[in-house]
Amino acid sequence: MTEPQLNVWERAMGWRKRQMVAAQIDNEVTQKIRNDTLEEVAREFDSMKNFGDTSSSFAIYVRGMKR
Repeated sequence: MTEPQLNVWERAMGWRKRQMVAAQIDNEVTQKIRNDTLEEVAREFDSMKNFGDTSSSFAIYVRGMKR
């Protein structure tokens, strides 16, 4: 038994659905990685006591970059 041939529109719709699901999953994962990395960088700025308010300002700025 052979598989039915899909027309152009059916193939395009299937491709788009797969693309949307992949983008949605990828987005959640990359967003978590991004936020975790930004928090790690901000903690490092917080630990730099030699630079005073400047390092604290950078930490606040980096935390503001989270999504």
